[in-house]
Amino acid sequence: MDLFASDDAIAQWELALPGLTGSARLPVLVPLAWHLRQRDTGRAGALADEAEALLPEADTAARGTFAARLQLLRAEIRWLAGELDRARSMAEAARDASCAAGDMAGCADAHWLCAWIAVDRGDHACRDRELERCAAAAQGAAHVPGNADRVAIAEAASARWAVLRDLDSARARWGEHFAPDVARPPALECWIHDFLGMAASQSSDFAGAAHHYMRTYEAALATGQVRTAIIAATNIGEKFSNLNDHHAALEWMQRALDTARPKGWPRSTAAALLHTGDTLRRLGRLDAAGELLREALDLLQPYANSRLYAIALQYTGDLCLAQRDYQGALAAFEQLSLRADALEQADFRMVARRGCAHALCFLDRPAEALSLAQEAVGLAAGHHNLYNQVAGLRVLALIHGRHALPGPGDMRESSPALHYLRQALQVAATIDGYIVPGDLHDALAEEYARVGDYCEAYMTARAASAAREKTHSQEATRRAIAMQLHRQTEKARAEERHHRALAVSEAERAELQQQTSAILHRLSAIGREITMHLDAGGIYDVLNRYVHTLLPAYAFTIVLRTADDGALALAFGSEAGTALAPFTIAPDDGTAWHLRCVSERREIAVDDLAQHTPAMDACAQCASALFAPLLLGERVLGAMSVQARQRAAYGERERLIFRTLCAYGAIALDNAQAYRHLQEAQSQLAAQEKLAALGALMAGVAHELNTPIGNSLLIASTLEQRTLELENALNGPGLRRSELAAYIDDARKASELVMRGLHSAADLVASFKQVAVDRTTEQRRRFQLHQVTHEIVATMMNRIRASSHRIGFEVPEGIELDSYPGPFGQVITNFINNALLHAFDGRTGGTMRLTASAGPDGKVAIVFEDDGAGIAPQHLSRIFDPFFTTRLGRGGSGLGLSISYNIVTGLLGGQIAVASSGAGTVFTVELPLLAPDTDPARQPPIY
Repeated sequence: MDLFASDDAIAQWELALPGLTGSARLPVLVPLAWHLRQRDTGRAGALADEAEALLPEADTAARGTFAARLQLLRAEIRWLAGELDRARSMAEAARDASCAAGDMAGCADAHWLCAWIAVDRGDHACRDRELERCAAAAQGAAHVPGNADRVAIAEAASARWAVLRDLDSARARWGEHFAPDVARPPALECWIHDFLGMAASQSSDFAGAAHHYMRTYEAALATGQVRTAIIAATNIGEKFSNLNDHHAALEWMQRALDTARPKGWPRSTAAALLHTGDTLRRLGRLDAAGELLREALDLLQPYANSRLYAIALQYTGDLCLAQRDYQGALAAFEQLSLRADALEQADFRMVARRGCAHALCFLDRPAEALSLAQEAVGLAAGHHNLYNQVAGLRVLALIHGRHALPGPGDMRESSPALHYLRQALQVAATIDGYIVPGDLHDALAEEYARVGDYCEAYMTARAASAAREKTHSQEATRRAIAMQLHRQTEKARAEERHHRALAVSEAERAELQQQTSAILHRLSAIGREITMHLDAGGIYDVLNRYVHTLLPAYAFTIVLRTADDGALALAFGSEAGTALAPFTIAPDDGTAWHLRCVSERREIAVDDLAQHTPAMDACAQCASALFAPLLLGERVLGAMSVQARQRAAYGERERLIFRTLCAYGAIALDNAQAYRHLQEAQSQLAAQEKLAALGALMAGVAHELNTPIGNSLLIASTLEQRTLELENALNGPGLRRSELAAYIDDARKASELVMRGLHSAADLVASFKQVAVDRTTEQRRRFQLHQVTHEIVATMMNRIRASSHRIGFEVPEGIELDSYPGPFGQVITNFINNALLHAFDGRTGGTMRLTASAGPDGKVAIVFEDDGAGIAPQHLSRIFDPFFTTRLGRGGSGLGLSISYNIVTGLLGGQIAVASSGAGTVFTVELPLLAPDTDPARQPPIY
């Protein structure tokens, strides 16, 4: 008997049970009850009662094994209810009974349960012993199916707990053994990703940890490990909280709470309450957080020595700090320090010392606070826990800001508080996916202001504002990801419930329904593979592969409608592995099976083709065939057929498979066609956008050239006239000295004006040539930001002035980039065009400003702002979406800013953000001085 089972296995037992009577029910009753122990605890107990009543009728060998397993089931139910002592004694009795019956799998499972009872009792030495014994018992009967998985599951659980003692040692021992990219059974996958999630969390890789815990959550639900799924959901929520995405965190906490409360399991409910309360505390809802923490602590009384109770102490201490109850916080963190030493878990040691230091700082015990905070930072650094290192550094800054204490020996800042805050900011920047909170920047700004560095205070305050904007933007993205995962999970579970209900309702056809359930499960995975393709060729290949794998298939064809005339053309076809020659079925062909299938919009099965009139779409070597339309709602895209050399090759099972493949194929082909049309429309609109921009650029340059060239022509014609007059005087009555001097003076002034005009025209032509060449070739080169932006603005000045607007330009010289000036110019041009079209619509005298500043991290920040109408809040999150425009049909294509976003984040390797408060808009582009090493020729088209 397996330790955990899939939902499909449950469905099979449910199907088999109604047709059995007497002791023949036991081989189904016992595993069904066992694997429902967490899925449906009440029903599991009722089935166990029925099985125990039938035990006297069983043979002696089976009776002992079944009795031990049922006792272990009841022990687990007691454990889930929080009756730890009773559960322990029952599990030990079940272990002894399993060993006596020679059931090493049952013995291993009893050790597994004893290990988790030890976890809830806080006895981690006992936990480690029981996990080792679990693996040893399973290893002793390695030939029994499922025992190898038991060994690996026990090792993964051991690795998970070893991470909390010593992360580096745990990774060195188990990291390669439990690589995440190896296919494994779902039950084992659950525990491996739990280990990987814990390891990622302890090294402050919260995004990676959330990913692994999501895998744990899905695998746990699929294998009936509901308590583990609840723990995984709370862990996911905690990781989102650590990343400052509290909305997504609350969604996962609510999911855990909704699962735990109906079960009535105190430990699981308390875990969900604790993490929800801490997230509310981070959001500033202190009263609500306190209520949840108090409820959780009441539920956790039987678990006072567990790790979860230690987490409750941590959250209680953090809440007291938020409420300025420093005496209460100190008491909670001192208790946590004792629990951390008893549990031998380094993360609690860091948190306890940091929390005590924070409380002691406000209780005017600065020397003790300083010592504990330094210990906390040292522990965090030694265990590579960047998150707790940042927290400890902030407490050190708080202590020095509140008390006059000597600074550290390596201090280079003007104050100790500033020294530690800058360290905290540097460490925070190295945490993958972590959003540096705005309050850290605020603390830095206040400290800069306190020491008199008002320039840095101002810049840091701006960074705080930018951090909050970034938090808002990424918050929406992460919440969408979390909601998408929730929808996918619920959809998969709904499908499985539907298939199970179908199987139960047709119990009289148990064998057929078992096969059907397995087929549908496989077809579901196949359907996902088919519909993931967005090109017709890929869809044809996948369909062809699975048709030949699942069905008798000598010939396979796909025909599609060619036009409104009703003709059908071969899109894909093979016969005996050889591609078929193209053919078209005329709409009046009365013998063609595909045409009849499409016209009647129904499936057609032919058991004996020899009994029918030969048709052009029937294989001459085949005896039977199956034709089905490719239906999408009311539309018929075409038809598919499969043909076999034996008669009556396609029964109900084969028809179900083929029908499902046709449904997936129709969806996939329609998606591919829609995607192709979208690509064509995007390409056309993008080309039009570029041509329009180039046309506007050429018109502007032509207008700008008119003035210097026209002036030069006027001066040159005047000089020509004066030269003719001089020549006539020289050939006539004679040339006076004053006339010659006047001519020379006029000629000098004219030449100066002509040279000035021609130089201006030459500069404009050179700028136009550089911008035009850059835009058409996307050539990478080194360039001065000041020069390129000056050229871009110069080419746009005609349109700006013609619209009665102005632009300010503050880009310092000396900033050099190794990047793509053409695409960069397109971005700036799109900003200017967007302002002219949208920001200043219906008004004159608008002002734009383009500034740039180099950062210390090898990046440059370019800011474009206008004082126009601004962007409505409901539109702010969508302005970078393709085709989004508020001026559809009135000059706006909705592609300009989308192109800019793709250029900046893709080719240029930077980031782009937008802010608008209702009056004016600010675009901020952050670019690396050295663009990513990519070949533009290999880049996908920019849509």
